[in-house]
Amino acid sequence: MLAERVNTAVRRVPVWLVYVLGLLPAPWFLYLGLTGGLGVEPIKALEHELGLLALQLLVAGLAITPLRRFAGVNLIRFRRAVGVLAFTYVALHLLVWLVLDVQSPARIWADIVKRPYITIGMVGFLLMLPLALTSNNWSVRRLGPRWRQLHKITYIVVILGAVHFVMLSKGFQLEPLAYLAAMLILLALRLPFGAASRRTTRA
Repeated sequence: MLAERVNTAVRRVPVWLVYVLGLLPAPWFLYLGLTGGLGVEPIKALEHELGLLALQLLVAGLAITPLRRFAGVNLIRFRRAVGVLAFTYVALHLLVWLVLDVQSPARIWADIVKRPYITIGMVGFLLMLPLALTSNNWSVRRLGPRWRQLHKITYIVVILGAVHFVMLSKGFQLEPLAYLAAMLILLALRLPFGAASRRTTRA
C-alpha cells in the first residue's frame, strides 16, 4: 500500500533534518530584506512572511493526526518539531515587530491595548510559551498525563493565529479566510473520534 511505503520512507528521515529544513527560510527572508528583495516595505514584508510561515506550520501540525487517521500516513514523530518551529517563527514575527517596526516601548503597549488584532496575536504568543517550554522529553515524563492536557492549548492558539491574520488583513481577502477555514476543518475532524482516539492511544 502507498501509505505503508510512505511510512517506511518517513521512518528513515531523522527529526533533526526537519528542524534544519524548517529553519532555512528565516535567514533567506532576512537576506531578501537586506538586499531589497522584499519590496519597498521590507520590514512589513518580513513580518508578514514570518507570520505566514508560523501559520502554515500550525496548519501542518494540526493535519498530522487526520493524516494518520484517514490516510494511514504516520508523521507523529515530527509533530513536536513542527510545533517548536511554529513557535520559533511566531517569536521571530513578534521580534521583528518589536525591534524593527514599532521600536518605542510606549507605542508597543499602546498598540497591544488599542488594536484588537495585536491583542489577539499577543495572547496567542503567550499561550504558546508553556507549550514551547514543555516540548521536551523531560517535561513529558515530569508532567505525565497533564502534558497532553496542557498541549490541548494548541487548539486555542491556532484559532487565535488565524483570527489575527484575518483581522490584520485589509478588506476582503480570501487567503486569511482560507487559513481559518482549514484550521476549523482540521479541528472538526478530531471531534467525532475523540473516544476512539483515546482508546487507540491506550492500546
